[in-house]
Amino acid sequence: MRQLLMDRINHVISEYTTRGQTDFQHEKVKRKKDLFQRRNAEIVKVEASGMVREIKEQPDDTSSVLYDVHYKYLVKQGSFFYLEEEVENRRAVYYDGHLYDDGEVPVTVDELSSLDDPPAHNEEDRVSYQYDRLSAVQYAEKWWNTYNPAYRKFENDCTNFISQCLHAGNAPMRGYPSQGKGWWMRGNSWSYSWTVANSMRLHLPASTIGLRAREVGSPHKLKLGDVICYDFEGDGRFDHTTIVTGRDADGMPLVNAHTFNSRMRYWKYEDSTAYTPNIKYKFYTIIDDR
Repeated sequence: MRQLLMDRINHVISEYTTRGQTDFQHEKVKRKKDLFQRRNAEIVKVEASGMVREIKEQPDDTSSVLYDVHYKYLVKQGSFFYLEEEVENRRAVYYDGHLYDDGEVPVTVDELSSLDDPPAHNEEDRVSYQYDRLSAVQYAEKWWNTYNPAYRKFENDCTNFISQCLHAGNAPMRGYPSQGKGWWMRGNSWSYSWTVANSMRLHLPASTIGLRAREVGSPHKLKLGDVICYDFEGDGRFDHTTIVTGRDADGMPLVNAHTFNSRMRYWKYEDSTAYTPNIKYKFYTIIDDR
């Protein structure tokens, strides 16, 4: 079973590094190669490793296997090289020892309750800080594919992870114990804005104290440590959050994220299973008290 999975992974690797398109390429490979071509970039080398997370035997003699594939893409854009990484969560189905089906598990979006209106603030919560962008990025690089045991882990962990990065950059928590106020996590409690993508998107531009941000009109204007929010369906409710950790040869943001775990990924997410043509973005630059 594991050898069949590795054969499958190696076949995908060969598709990524084959020049041009073929009739039998996986849909994600086509999307990713199209995205790189539009950026005048190419994947020159791919490495991948797999890890089985769970095997379930079914009464009908089928086996369902949940497994992760960690891809490393060496990207060339003109004379500029960088390493992009991502982890795919996949499910394979076997019947009578043969691979019957294999596909990426669809991205899930935040399902927790969230705020519909910007949070209210009290003057007694006033806190000042200077945002340490380097520390925020270093945290994003350290924990992009694992989980800090000092914090609660969520199945939909994207915004929780970005909150941790911002806090590592000295952004102060405030508002405890009200879930609808401020931005904080303490023990088994947290604000909506800490864990829910749509709530963070509402909190950042509305906050006037502590963690706050200014919306900018273009990704070019973002700095390292800034935040991008994603509304995949374009319905006004934002589903995902990333942090800027680098730039490509054109000065466009590369981002780190959880769910699915990624580092130095091109900001548009056009190769994501959650992507739709209706996607909308919000770009936020963190502001402080300097």
